[in-house]
Order: sequence, then structure tokens, then C-alpha cells
Amino acid sequence: MKKEFLILASLLVMAVVSCKDDATKKINVENVAVSESRDAKISDFPVMDFAETNHNFGTINEGDIVEHKFTFTNTGKAPLVIISAKGSCGCTVSKWPKEPIAPGATGDMMVTFNSNGKPNLQNKQVTITANTEKGKEILKIKAMVTPRAKAVSGAPISK
Repeated sequence: MKKEFLILASLLVMAVVSCKDDATKKINVENVAVSESRDAKISDFPVMDFAETNHNFGTINEGDIVEHKFTFTNTGKAPLVIISAKGSCGCTVSKWPKEPIAPGATGDMMVTFNSNGKPNLQNKQVTITANTEKGKEILKIKAMVTPRAKAVSGAPISK
């Protein structure tokens, strides 16, 4: 029993003595300054500031292809990179700048809507994936599509 007590006591003494180093003395001040600077820049996001995010094409005829240019400015502190712009359906197509947009610079997003086979009121959206803080921006388009006149069945064919 004495041996076990002596072994436990010596293990306890070794554990206390081995932890005498102060961890705060191991911190390099230069590394702290570098990490603070790096972390401050992480919060610098680009910001897509659109002149408008909604556009109404008004009344168009079924089969018309219409387009609208959405203009935006990068009001953030970092270059803006647009990764993709996808329409809510295949009838909406977008073209966007592939190169980074510098802070303070402007860019254009061209949205094209093909009304073929889309009669009546249409509400579509384009989801933009970019390196902004939210990660996604949304543009909306709207059109009242006048349906094509349908051929009347059973009507006599004139010769």
C-alpha cells in the first residue's frame, strides 16, 4: 500500500512540475499583428448595388424575345466575382461579366426572356451567385404575354 501511495505521489509531483511553462510567453507578437490584419480583411466583401432589381416588360405577344439590361455597381471593398446567373426556367437567360468588377466599378447583367409557349402573366427571376456576403442576389422580371390566336377546328378551308 505504501508503494502505491509513493508511486501516486511521485506521479502527481511530476505532473505539477512538468506544467510550469507559461503558454503566454510562447506567443509571437508579430504573428498576432499579421493575423489581426488578415482577419480585418475577411470582412471586406464586395456589394452588388443594382439601380433596379425588378423590371416589367409590360404586354408582349407570345413568341416575342425581350431583353433588359440591369446595371450594378460594386460598392464594397473587394473585387466582385460573379460565379453564375440562373433563370427560374429555361426561358430566361442571363449574360454577365466574367472578369472581376473592381470596387467602385459598374457592370451590366443582360436578362433575356423568350415568351414562346408562355402565355398570360409571367413572373420570372434570375438568381446570381457571387462572392458577396449573402452569396446570392435576385433579379425579377415580369410580362403579360398575349396568347397566340388558335386555329378554329372544323372551320371550312377556303379555296
